[in-house]
Parts: sequence; C-alpha cells; structure tokens
Amino acid sequence: MTRKKILGSHVKRLLSGVSDHGRRHLNEVETDLVQTTLLLEEAVEKLTSSFMAIHQAVDARQQSINRLLAGEAPSAEESEKLTGMSGEIGQHVNSAITSMQFQDMTSQLLDRTLRRVSGLREFLTTLGEHGADIAPDSHSEEIVERLGKVSMALAIQSLELRSMLRKSVEQRHLESGDVELF
Repeated sequence: MTRKKILGSHVKRLLSGVSDHGRRHLNEVETDLVQTTLLLEEAVEKLTSSFMAIHQAVDARQQSINRLLAGEAPSAEESEKLTGMSGEIGQHVNSAITSMQFQDMTSQLLDRTLRRVSGLREFLTTLGEHGADIAPDSHSEEIVERLGKVSMALAIQSLELRSMLRKSVEQRHLESGDVELF
C-alpha cells in the first residue's frame, strides 16, 4: 500500500470513529432528555391529580365542618365521613409524595446526561490536542503514528465513558420501595 493510501485509511478510520462515538453519545443524550421530559410530565400530572383530590376531600367535608362550627350535631353519615377524612387525605398525600419521588429519577437522568456531554467534550478536546501536534510538514509515517495514538486515546476514553454511565435509572432513598426504569 502506498503512503497516501495508508494515511487516508488512518484518517478515514479516525473520522469514522469520532463520528460514531459522537453520534452514539448524542443519541443517548437525546434519549435521556426525552425520558426526563416524560418522567416530569407524569410526575406533574400525578401531583396535580393528588392535590386536586385533597382539595375535593376537604371541600366535600366543609359543609359538615361548618355545621359543627355552628354548633349543629352531625348526622351519622356525616360523622362517618369526617372520621374517614384523615385517612382519605393521607392516601392523597402519600400519592403526592410518591409523585415527587420522580425528582430523584429525573435528577439521575440529568446527571447521566451531563456526564455524557462532559465525556464527549473531553473526547473532542483529546482530538483537538492530538491534531494540534501534527505539523503541516510532517512525514506520512509521523502522521500515521499520531493518528494511531489519537485513535487509541479516543477508543479508551469512549470505553471509560460507556462503562461509567449506567443504563438504568433507579428510585433511591424511598420508604415506598425501589423502582428501576429504562
């Protein structure tokens, strides 16, 4: 093979590697951001539902409470509903708390996304640093050697980044149990 073909082969492999690495990590960033959006939408929907249910439970008992405050005796049915009110509101509050636990999962997704973007930035910095060392008047053998080194450094960085980024997001530190998503 001629020097030009060897050099072209190394440049092609390097550029393909950079493109594949960047595209793979940007796809993962996009996936994480979509998942974060979905989690936030679901959490807000559940929180809204829980708070509306609390409001409805209190509102439904307000007339009975007003009669009690006015000194009237409650009916047996009203008395039973007032007794169960605390439990009903407690269930809705628990539902709201469970919905807020999505914050832990979205935080993990955002952290993973930031680490992926940081890793991609480091990857591109490595490429730039190695590329800066190639002088315009360098011989083909020297360029091939430099390209081999940058390819190896980038491959190592890519493996390290992939190994440090978990594929799943888990709900942690919760009294209601653990949940693993994605």
